[in-house]
Amino acid sequence: MVKRTVRIAGHTTSVSIEEPFWEALKDVARSRGVSLSGLVAAIDAERSTPNLSSAIRLAVLAHYRAAAAQGASGG
Repeated sequence: MVKRTVRIAGHTTSVSIEEPFWEALKDVARSRGVSLSGLVAAIDAERSTPNLSSAIRLAVLAHYRAAAAQGASGG
């Protein structure tokens, strides 16, 4: 578990996520052409779970599931 500090809506917050999820989150941000802070802010705004770290993990999972489904469908 690695604790990171990110800036969201003008304030800093800390999130603790495993290194592989952090690296995957950076890949997702690059693939969407957004900053890491911008992606975390979007995840924060859309989350349905009270825990930001969990919301980040779920967003990364959803990204890769969608990519896998798109690849499986030939799209």
